[in-house]
Amino acid sequence: MAATSAPGTPAWLGAWNDRTALSLLLEHGPLSRVRIAELGDMSKPTASLVVTRLEAAGLISVAGERTAGQGRPAMTYVARADRVLGVAIDIDAKRMRACLVDALRTDHETIEIPLPATSGKRDAPREIREAIEAACAVSGADPAAVRKVCIGVQGYLDTRDDDHLDSETLPGWPRTSVRRLLEDELQLEVQIDNDVNLAAVAERVSGVAADASSFTLFWLGNGLGAALDLDGTVYRGTFGGAGEIGFLPAPSGVIGQDGRPAKELQDVMGAKAVIRLAREHDIHGRTLADILNALAVSPARDAVIAELARRVTFGVIPLLAVLDPALVVLGGPTGIAGGDQLAGLVSDRIRQTTRWTPTVAASTVKGNPILAGARELLVVDVRNQLLESVAKINA
Repeated sequence: MAATSAPGTPAWLGAWNDRTALSLLLEHGPLSRVRIAELGDMSKPTASLVVTRLEAAGLISVAGERTAGQGRPAMTYVARADRVLGVAIDIDAKRMRACLVDALRTDHETIEIPLPATSGKRDAPREIREAIEAACAVSGADPAAVRKVCIGVQGYLDTRDDDHLDSETLPGWPRTSVRRLLEDELQLEVQIDNDVNLAAVAERVSGVAADASSFTLFWLGNGLGAALDLDGTVYRGTFGGAGEIGFLPAPSGVIGQDGRPAKELQDVMGAKAVIRLAREHDIHGRTLADILNALAVSPARDAVIAELARRVTFGVIPLLAVLDPALVVLGGPTGIAGGDQLAGLVSDRIRQTTRWTPTVAASTVKGNPILAGARELLVVDVRNQLLESVAKINA
């Protein structure tokens, strides 16, 4: 705990109690002074002083009254989560999706912003600033309270080379020093992370991987990727590029998205390859989303899913050989569209052709998993920053 007073002094004890009370309000929601005293193992007079200090500092506010028994209604208090905020952002070549994040895990509305198609009209600081302002506007929040953004991108930052941005979906963005540029221009902390890694964070917290000792998230969408969760921690690699399996060589003889032998796994099960496979079975659509919607009701669904399972197994086996995870989660638009049917067929093929026997399951994260993962990381950060502000009361 950040404090300027020596341990054991009245000022130090005051700061300790203040932080404890604020932590309890963040964890439990609205509490009365009596309940704060009980949960915080402090006397009622001490709890009353703590509440007075926190309210005067603007860190908590009155939530309402709560009746217990025949006595007078007790005033309840809630943490002022609007004091420190974050913004979660999912960005690709065509659009941004963003939502506000606060320390109370409030369910804020997600906004979507289209982006210019040409690199000459793209500008990284302007785009992120626009996302922050729009996310705050829809939730009635003050953009000045935003302290950090977490940006999910299709790619990664290579930390060996001045944060080199390795991404094919952010035209017009600088290739190096992009994080420093954003922090300097926006005057807040910036985290840029791979989109699949963020989705894995969400899968661990609220998805099918909640109880897994370790798991691999195999992402099937416009791109192809994997996230590696080892004992509850996403492994990002020495330089940030772990899980970039789309660049692995394709098995010999496999036909790719252009009808010729595939070179990389991306050519076997990325969006273009899935669209081609669907069209071969008379399922048509302009985009991957169109194809997946049509696949859901097509008589050819079983045949397409069976072939897709064969291809997905090519990508999963190398991960099994290296990591031997307890669980393989099929995520991304294609993985979720395939659902339990695709997961079951992939599991069968793995068991029939290899020595590994992981559980294979479809992702169960609701909504946008990239934003959900960014939100989880930001909740921790904004809570810590809010708690650190307690030290200023007793400084």
